[in-house]
Amino acid sequence: MNKMKLMGSLFALFVAMLICGSQAQAQATRTWVSGVGDDANPCSRTAPCKTFAGAISKTAANGEISVLDPGGFGAVTITKSITINGYGQIAGILSAGTNGIVINAAATDKVILKNLSIVGAGTGLDGIRFLAGNELVVENVQISNVTSDGIEAALTNGGRLFVKDVNITACGGSGIKISTAAGVATASLDDVRIQNVVNGVEVGAGSNFVMIQRSSIVSNSSNGILAATSPAVISVENSTIAFNNNGVNANVAGTTIRISGNGIYNNTTGVKFVAGAIVESDGTNKLAGNGSSQAPNSVIAKQ
Repeated sequence: MNKMKLMGSLFALFVAMLICGSQAQAQATRTWVSGVGDDANPCSRTAPCKTFAGAISKTAANGEISVLDPGGFGAVTITKSITINGYGQIAGILSAGTNGIVINAAATDKVILKNLSIVGAGTGLDGIRFLAGNELVVENVQISNVTSDGIEAALTNGGRLFVKDVNITACGGSGIKISTAAGVATASLDDVRIQNVVNGVEVGAGSNFVMIQRSSIVSNSSNGILAATSPAVISVENSTIAFNNNGVNANVAGTTIRISGNGIYNNTTGVKFVAGAIVESDGTNKLAGNGSSQAPNSVIAKQ
């Protein structure tokens, strides 16, 4: 009888240990990072982690990583629905020699990046690289000094990109570049400022539809807006496109750029397109100071 009681007690102890172990491994819906944290911590508010990479493994899908105080929190790869929010702090990512943030998530996942500063220090690759996922939201983010693109959506099977209140400067490639190997990629860019890059916004391979509004795309060495691969469709409204080599360039037959209410100023060529490409205008754009410019070859109907 005593032997049976001992075995029962040992079994109960074993179960308790399993439960405690499971709880210890549980992921939190909100985690925290701090400039003085430690990735060995559970990433709680009172015991924060040091890096975004350290916190992400302890954050549940659809959870949020928040920032307690100013710091540099390192590059990170995201493979699930999550929010990273640096609100109220200097939430930095120094991405020297690598990509700042890589999103390679499931087809149903949504990732939100808010209130961050990504600095490539002259050797970083992409600031943000979006490879797979249902939706990426980038809001109030600063990206600078990378050798490739500020934001590159190089999607394997389509997806949605929303960019709002973002400043991108000093990139060796495009400010924002969008392509997809399959499916449909859509992008909405609102209040985006891009300068001192090669192409401000470049829309490349695949079926891509991009809307740009209330943005400033200036002083870029090649193109402000580039439709580089058919059948790209780009709409640009109420934006400033200035001091670029080409302001608006539909560079391949089968591409379409629609322009409405924009100021296209002081570019070497204001509007440019090749045979078989379309630049549509509703007649409300202002062009001045450009070295040359082609007249749009299609009219947006007014209703």
